[in-house]
Amino acid sequence: MITAALFSTVQRSNLAGQVTPGLTRMSQPAASEAPRWGVSSLDWRSHAVDESAEHPGGGMSPAAGSGWSWAPPSLTRHPARCACPACARQPLTRHSVGFVVFDVERARRDTPGVRRVAHLNNAGAALPPVQVTEAVIAHLRREAECGGYEAAEAAGEQIEATYIAIAQLISCEVDEVAVVENATRAFDMACYAMAFAPGERILTSHAEYASNAIALLQIAGRTGALVEVVDDDEHGQISLTDLRHRLTRGGPVRLIALTHVPTQGGLVNPAEQVGALARQAGVPLLLDACQSVGQLPIDVQRIGADLLCATGRKYLRGPRGTGFLYVRRSLLDRLEPPFLDLHAATWTAPERYEIRPDARRFETWETNCASKIGLGVAIDYALSWGLEAIEARVTALAEELRTRLRGLDGVRVHDQGRRRCGIVTFTVDGVPAPEVRRRLASSGVNTSVSHASSARLDLPRRGLSELVRASVHYYNTDEELDQLVIALPRAAKSAG
Repeated sequence: MITAALFSTVQRSNLAGQVTPGLTRMSQPAASEAPRWGVSSLDWRSHAVDESAEHPGGGMSPAAGSGWSWAPPSLTRHPARCACPACARQPLTRHSVGFVVFDVERARRDTPGVRRVAHLNNAGAALPPVQVTEAVIAHLRREAECGGYEAAEAAGEQIEATYIAIAQLISCEVDEVAVVENATRAFDMACYAMAFAPGERILTSHAEYASNAIALLQIAGRTGALVEVVDDDEHGQISLTDLRHRLTRGGPVRLIALTHVPTQGGLVNPAEQVGALARQAGVPLLLDACQSVGQLPIDVQRIGADLLCATGRKYLRGPRGTGFLYVRRSLLDRLEPPFLDLHAATWTAPERYEIRPDARRFETWETNCASKIGLGVAIDYALSWGLEAIEARVTALAEELRTRLRGLDGVRVHDQGRRRCGIVTFTVDGVPAPEVRRRLASSGVNTSVSHASSARLDLPRRGLSELVRASVHYYNTDEELDQLVIALPRAAKSAG
């Protein structure tokens, strides 16, 4: 039986001249020869797939004479959980749902930390691939050998490549990107650069993170602006109906601040629909993509985001102390950074200065060059896998973990949303979340705890003071999910 499989993921890493990991291209077949299982180094194409052919973990053979050959691939696609003998033998480490097979073995070879721990704290800080670690260390070594300024000058192209990588990642222009210390600094630089008047409204959601909420409250206290929380819908995500109502009634709305994925749960807010409403109303949208970038495809043009903040250490697998801010070019001239230096502006006369015209006005001159280079390498690495493939892999693992947890007595899964991602939150009856985390850590499983103090607009109204957060990435395995489930403490029985 022959069926058509559409390979739609574009491999953006080709800007750096890379071939998709795991694929080797031989001679180009003639136009009349449509290769089976052939994938070019430029894009995924539509192919005829013989479902009766052997699928030994992705090592499918091309049609005879096609001119294509395969090394062990990082990513191939065919029907989810197909019934072929080889795939039936493969655990989720090699075969995910959504027409995606992922070379998890290669991902784990690139990730030394997996040999020491089952790391399910990727929403905190993911394990970096060795490529990132080596890039950071190499620049630090260069600084030690020739001096910091000289090392930065020599690495100019590498540093600039980070901006190019970010632009590829979120589909924007290079001059719309600033590299900063973290997502919170990016959020703050955007918000504090806006001019708010008394009575102007800032709309946010119940998913808002503590640091963002504190900044918005401080701005409101200083300017007389008002912070309003948009209702949730029946799925626990931001209500588009209530947002539309607030945009059309009441005082002027100056900003919509939306957290794409909350720190305390696996839901994905409908950013594209929010962006459409923001554009209709002429209101800027600031999207906090701290927890979504690196595990979900992000396209600021499709979403309609005017501002976006993100971090490097989470799903991008970059160094700590890195993040970035996107500012739509048409908005730049209306935003003056809350502070400037000789990088953000030029001192043109004793009593005058000019702010630089691009988004780097939100940066400062002094920066961690090694980490900045590492961030770019991490993004290139993510792009080489493909964000659509990463989402499919991560989402499948997370759903598998939720299914296993729901089957345990006294364990309650608390994730909301119509669309969910790689963050899984749960509680164990009668056992405090910090104790659950401690017990898991003693068994070699990393997780974290989300407290109400980080999510005061959400957890208290759901009757929750704390949650255990397990966040999976594509390098995690079925066996690591088993390790978590086995290590969980038993629920405490009530006195009744």
